[in-house]
Parts: sequence; C-alpha cells; structure tokens
Amino acid sequence: MTDVGDVGAGSELGLRERKKQRTRATLINAAVQLCLEQGYEKTTVDQIAAAADVSSRTFSRYFATKDAVYLALLDALIQGVAAELKTIPADVSPLRALRDAHLATLGKVRSGGVPGLNSTGVALTLQILNSTDDLKLAAGQIQDPVVFRALADRMGVDPAHRRLRMVNAVWSAIIVTACGDLTPGTTSGPLGPELMAERISESYDQFRALATIAP
Repeated sequence: MTDVGDVGAGSELGLRERKKQRTRATLINAAVQLCLEQGYEKTTVDQIAAAADVSSRTFSRYFATKDAVYLALLDALIQGVAAELKTIPADVSPLRALRDAHLATLGKVRSGGVPGLNSTGVALTLQILNSTDDLKLAAGQIQDPVVFRALADRMGVDPAHRRLRMVNAVWSAIIVTACGDLTPGTTSGPLGPELMAERISESYDQFRALATIAP
C-alpha cells in the first residue's frame, strides 16, 4: 500500500526544487539583461536581485558572487561536454578527447540537441564573458567536478593528480586563446557555436604544432 505521506513529501520536494530552478533562471536572466543594458562593471548584486524581485540575501543563497551568476551561463555547455567525454574511446588522449567533446557538444547546440542552450545563447555567453578581463579569466579557470571526474576516470588518476591539473591548465589556455576575443564586431561571421568550434579546432592544432617542435 502506498504511503500517502511519502507521496506528498516527494511532490512537495519536487515543487520546491522546481521553484529553486525558476528562481535561479530568473536571477541569471536578470543579470544578463542588466549586463547588456549597462555593462558588467556597473551591474551590482543588489540590482540583479531587485530585477529578479528577490532580496540580496536570496541571491547569495544561489550565487556566491556576481561573477558566479554570469559563469552559470556555461552550465549547459559544461554538462554537454561532460556527457560527450564519456562516449569517447579510452585510447584517445585527454586533450584530444576534450577537443572532440567540445566540438560534438557545439554541433549538438546547432541542431538543438543540448537542453537549455541554443546558438543565440552561445553568442550571448561569449559576448558577456568576454566583456571584461575578470570574467574571461574566471571562465577559463572553471574546474567543473563532473568534467574533472570524467577526465580522471579516462586517465586512471585521482581528480587531484598533477597530470590532471596540467591537462586542465593546457586546455584552459587553448579555450581562452580560441574564444577570448570573440565579441560582436571582432569577427567577420556571426558569434555562435559554429565559429566557436572552428576557433577551438584551430587553437588545438596550433598547440599540437608547437608541442612537436624540437627543443
């Protein structure tokens, strides 16, 4: 016999979680709109909270800093990359696997295959994260635990291992080199997943060419 109390508790938990997700999404959207209207530097946590119709204290329950709310724009992309990493053959090198996972995810974005992210969202993310050096640096240094675990499993090492940290540092440099200057007006084509994928491929190939130069 089903316990009615358990069903009610589960339903309530589901409602609470959905409300939290809506509040988080509202905060992100408010932050994006304010950044587009007045720029990152002039946007404050209090303004974001007010635009989302919540208190600054509520904001702090979802995001530790102003940077964090903007870096959340990368969540869907990172989750897509983590999922793709698990499908790449184990004999592929870590850096090549990261490249392939990013290209596969960006390809799925173009075809609508990544929940919560589309081509417009990628363009907007690039525009905002590249608007200041602080955000650009923070985005390049993201160490997502899901991606780290997937890489650690591939490499057969602990997530805190030096080799894994080295791979992450090199990949971060490749990403920043590839995408750090992608803002409106700086490219001949439109911002979006196609251009991002093209730049990542180019930067990866350039790194490989440099790495094979004899000392």
